[in-house]
Amino acid sequence: MPRINESETIRDVLVVGPDRHDDERGVFIETYRRSWFPLGREMVQANRADRQAGAVVGLHYHLHQADYWTVPRGKARVVLHDLRQGSPTDGATLCLDVDADNALGIFIPPGVAHGFATLTDLTIAYMVDGYYNPADELGVAWDDPEVGADWGVTEPVLSTRDQGNPMRADLSPARMPHAGLRR
Repeated sequence: MPRINESETIRDVLVVGPDRHDDERGVFIETYRRSWFPLGREMVQANRADRQAGAVVGLHYHLHQADYWTVPRGKARVVLHDLRQGSPTDGATLCLDVDADNALGIFIPPGVAHGFATLTDLTIAYMVDGYYNPADELGVAWDDPEVGADWGVTEPVLSTRDQGNPMRADLSPARMPHAGLRR
């Protein structure tokens, strides 16, 4: 049975430490099971991204979509920041290293900004509970002092989109998530 813990830093973020089975053939890890997330919805889309060391992706957030991340190859510094107004953890930032060895899964509810830095070349696999919707693809500046994240990279490589994300203080009130968003 995997270890599933709610983050002490950001409410509703779940960290899954799955069971790992090693033998002479290799490794088997069950990375996701719907029943682990009784308040979540069915994941409907799976994606994979391969990134080179030094890349920073994010911070992104959604008003209506949850994500579930795993890193089957390499090592990522995952950064989460609670944007949900009215949440008891509003403004909290969580940084954790996820890699192929610890095989952690991260459930990210709507309204929690998320991103990662590639500490090595890596593959990140993620599932979402909503189909791609450009109207729900929002962002906040990765280097916002209010977020205060240690990304673990010295010369980050960012997309044009992520370079243009606003500071948290400049987010439109209409685009700010609120506590109690649908998980």
